[in-house]
Amino acid sequence: MKKLLFLLLLIPGFLVAQKTTILKGTIKNNLNEPIEKVSIKFGNTGDVTDKDGNYSIRIPFNEEITLIFSHVSYRTFTKIITATSRNAIRYSPTLTLKTEELKEIVVKDIRKKAEGLTSIDANKAKNIIGPNAGVENILMTLPGVNNNNELSTQYNVRGGNFDENLVYVNGIEIYRPFLIRSGQQEGLSFINSNMVQNINFSAGGFQAKYGDKLSSVLDITYRKPTETATTIDASLLGASVTFEGQFLNNKLSTITGVRYRDNSLFVNSKQIETNFRPRFTDVQTFLSYDFSEKLSLNFLGNFSLNNYDYQPISRRTRFGTVANPLELIVFYSGQEKDKYLTLFGALSADYKITDDFTLTTTASRYNTQEEEHFDIAAAYNLGEVDANIGSQNFGEVDFSQGIGSQLNHARNDLDALISNIQVKGTIKNGETQWNFGAKYQQEDIKDRIREWEVIDSLGFSIRPPFHSSNNQPYAPFEGEITPYQNIRKDNNVAINRVSGFVQFNQRSFWNDHEVFYNVGIRAQNWTVTGNGIQSKSQTIISPRAQFAIKPNWEKDMLFRLSGGLYAQPPSYRELRNFDGDVNVNVKAQKSIHYVAGMDYSFKMWERPFKLTTEVYYKDLSDVNAYSIDNVRIRYRADNLTTAFATGIDLRLNGEFVPGSDSWVSLGYLKTEENIDNRGFIARPSDQRIKFGILFQDYVPNLPDLKAYLNLVYNTGVPGGAPAYADVYRFQERLRDYKRADLGVSYIFVDANKQFSTGWLSKFKELSAGLELFNMFDIQNSITNTWVRDVYSKTQFGIPNYMTGRVLNFKVGMTF
Repeated sequence: MKKLLFLLLLIPGFLVAQKTTILKGTIKNNLNEPIEKVSIKFGNTGDVTDKDGNYSIRIPFNEEITLIFSHVSYRTFTKIITATSRNAIRYSPTLTLKTEELKEIVVKDIRKKAEGLTSIDANKAKNIIGPNAGVENILMTLPGVNNNNELSTQYNVRGGNFDENLVYVNGIEIYRPFLIRSGQQEGLSFINSNMVQNINFSAGGFQAKYGDKLSSVLDITYRKPTETATTIDASLLGASVTFEGQFLNNKLSTITGVRYRDNSLFVNSKQIETNFRPRFTDVQTFLSYDFSEKLSLNFLGNFSLNNYDYQPISRRTRFGTVANPLELIVFYSGQEKDKYLTLFGALSADYKITDDFTLTTTASRYNTQEEEHFDIAAAYNLGEVDANIGSQNFGEVDFSQGIGSQLNHARNDLDALISNIQVKGTIKNGETQWNFGAKYQQEDIKDRIREWEVIDSLGFSIRPPFHSSNNQPYAPFEGEITPYQNIRKDNNVAINRVSGFVQFNQRSFWNDHEVFYNVGIRAQNWTVTGNGIQSKSQTIISPRAQFAIKPNWEKDMLFRLSGGLYAQPPSYRELRNFDGDVNVNVKAQKSIHYVAGMDYSFKMWERPFKLTTEVYYKDLSDVNAYSIDNVRIRYRADNLTTAFATGIDLRLNGEFVPGSDSWVSLGYLKTEENIDNRGFIARPSDQRIKFGILFQDYVPNLPDLKAYLNLVYNTGVPGGAPAYADVYRFQERLRDYKRADLGVSYIFVDANKQFSTGWLSKFKELSAGLELFNMFDIQNSITNTWVRDVYSKTQFGIPNYMTGRVLNFKVGMTF
């Protein structure tokens, strides 16, 4: 009788199970963070997510229902679902903040504000319009961050150069190839924006837990996937595929990205006619395995291959003034074949000893194998253009000021291996936190330099600078032809470094005002061995501090101060001078930072806005002066320079258009250097004024049709000097940099627009659009080509113009 009663009780449950199925998932926001207390309902049935964002409800089988996802802080989202299988269904939507306050640049918490870190929405970073889409592209919209080369992902921060910026991915320092000398050779940034979860950036005055560089920190975290997805992006500039998922009972998570880039579309818009075939390939993977709640093992790997085949044919550049126009015509022969192969692998273990004590151990190795081979002969004619409108030869060259040729040759090969192991720890006690770490690094560089240049002017071979035995044409020269420049070096350099840091962080209250501060110190010891010469062991100490206060005022404001002594121990590039010689005794460059900032959040037109202001001053000593040619940096390797940088950065973010954020950036910078006590002159990175606007809009009656406008105006930087010339005699600036990029895209599917039937139901995201780069076809230049005038013995700086107007089509999808 009891068994019969038990069976009768089971029958209703069995019938219900046959008519329903389980729907479950994890609800997150745009920062990939789980959302607690989200209500999921259909009819009178529902559930609420737990602290990890998980939910589970029963829905009817083979019946169309409308699910409603709602939360007090997020936009309500609806989804029509029909369960066609009795197996459990998984659905994990992403909710969007109602106000979307500062969605493009979102500060996750007040602690990051107090630390002077700008947090950037990873989903938005890859959508911002620009020739190099990705994280660096959005950095260049910020004040204090400059780059006048749209083919490069390198950037200058507050008067520093490309080598002065720290880049971390999952706490591991990232390096770039050594020999690249132009932006069009770079291809791809290390950072794959489709794999990124968090982006934090500091333009100066950063904490002691970050490394030993002079200018900035970019701290990237790759995400651990929670569900299976494949993302494909394709355009006329290349394509990428990213796969992510969980395996082995969700203990193993993996995300892998493959990218291909082709810059032909940009290069073909330049003034130089070429046969050009750039091929840039990149494969990255991030694996994470959770042994338990306390122990996880992670692997980050990267393979990158850049093949750069370049065959210039001709060039025609017109410059000068309306009254005195000049034209340079060049015909080339020869070619350049470069290859940059980089391999990177890092293995790390995260161990949670207690809830308040964690340790991370990381071992990594970076290898770059680079070949730079070219033989290019150029025959040029520099002439005056007939500016007489009534002349039959109007617009044509009627008088040649300089005729000559040059031959450039290089067989440069470099192999660098950088290995390190580090330990980092964090100890928390309420609002108090200690960070500490130690690192050992070994660098082994083998550099073979074979590079020379022969210059001919009207049949006379120009001798090297300071050559005194050439009296042509008054006396015949009977010696051998000597290259104008000639470098033949074999450098074998090893660097051993030991570094460490300790940092104290505290949050407290002063009366009713919230106060944050941290104090830390870094130290590094290094020894260089090069070409049989060993340097003396050198040590630097770098104390740093930050203080911030959030007053208990009606207005939402935060004030902060930061600074310290920042030192940059020399890398191999800084040890090598213009002639290829290595000075193993180069000292660390030093900079004292003083930074004061304010954040003011307010409402205007009933919409959220934020104004961020920072003023800074950097006092630099033991500076290693350098010259820049495109993205190639060459150092003096002598520490005989002092310098300073000062300026102010302002940024206004907000909903200028309801529901769509935009921002305006304005920066003023002055940076000068004093070489050998000869007086202060502008540094190569002296970008006085920067003004930028990133404007986003949509069609009111068609909100899925979106437009992005990126406007940049930079005043001109110093145009450099000819090889071996006195930089104090060449202080003219390049023309101002002006650029406007426009993007239009249509969103077919996204987190707020899902389909349960039809071909669009197969996608989690789908969009397509057009991008118009340099829409006004403005001729911007990044460097000068120096050509001699045989009559006046002067040298003309002919601007090397960047890309013209380019139209690109792109499509992106996730499924």
